[in-house]
Amino acid sequence: MVLFMAKRNEHSLAVNLRKQGMSYSQIKKHVTVSKSSLSLWLHNYPLPEKRLRELRDFNEQRIENFRRTMRLKRETRLAKVYEEQKLKLFPLTQRDLLIGGLCLYWGEGGKTKPTELTVSNTDPSVILFSMHWLQSVHGIAKNKFKVKLQLYRDMDVQKETSFWSKILKLPRKQFVKPYIKKTESTSITYRRKFSHGTCDLRISNVNVAETVFMGIKYLGDSLHVDTKGV
Repeated sequence: MVLFMAKRNEHSLAVNLRKQGMSYSQIKKHVTVSKSSLSLWLHNYPLPEKRLRELRDFNEQRIENFRRTMRLKRETRLAKVYEEQKLKLFPLTQRDLLIGGLCLYWGEGGKTKPTELTVSNTDPSVILFSMHWLQSVHGIAKNKFKVKLQLYRDMDVQKETSFWSKILKLPRKQFVKPYIKKTESTSITYRRKFSHGTCDLRISNVNVAETVFMGIKYLGDSLHVDTKGV
C-alpha cells in the first residue's frame, strides 16, 4: 500500500511537471522512475511545438558543448597569438630590457625617494621581471634586494613569506617586517589577485635610482609628457 501511494504521488508529480513544460530528462531529476515509465505515464501530455523548440535551443548539454567549443577555439587562437609574439619579442636585447624596465617602473615604481627604487605588485611575474631588469641592466647584486610584504590580518605571515621567498629565490633574511593591513583578505572583491598579498621589492642605490629617474624623464620629454613628479 505504501509503495502504491509513493508511485501514485510520483505519477502526480510527473504530470504536474510535464504540464509546466518540463522534458523527460528534467522530470527524472524529481522522480525515481525510468524514462520508459515516464513515457508511459505522460504519453497523453505532449509538449507544444514552441516548447519543444525552446528545449532544443536551451538544452543544458547543448549549451555546455557550445561553451566547450568556444573555449577550445579561444585557447587555440591565444596559443597562436602567443607563438607570434614569442617570435617578435625574443630574444630580448639589453636595450629591449632597458626600455621595458623603464616603462614598467614608470607605471609601477615608487618615485618619492631619490635614492631608492621600489616596485610593488601582487603579480609575482612583475616582481621577477623587475629583479631581472635591475640585475641584468643595472648590475644590482641579488643580496642587495630587500622585500617588504603588505598582508591582510587574516593571512598567515610565515606562509606568505615562504611563498615569496621561494618564488623570488631570496633568503628570508632579506625580508623586512611586513605591513599588516587591518582589513581582511575576504573583504577584497578579487581575492584571487590578492591571495598572497602585495610584494614591495626595494633597493637603495643612488646612482641606479638617478639613472632610472632620468631615463624616465627623457622618455617623457621625448613624448612631450610632463614628468615633474618623477
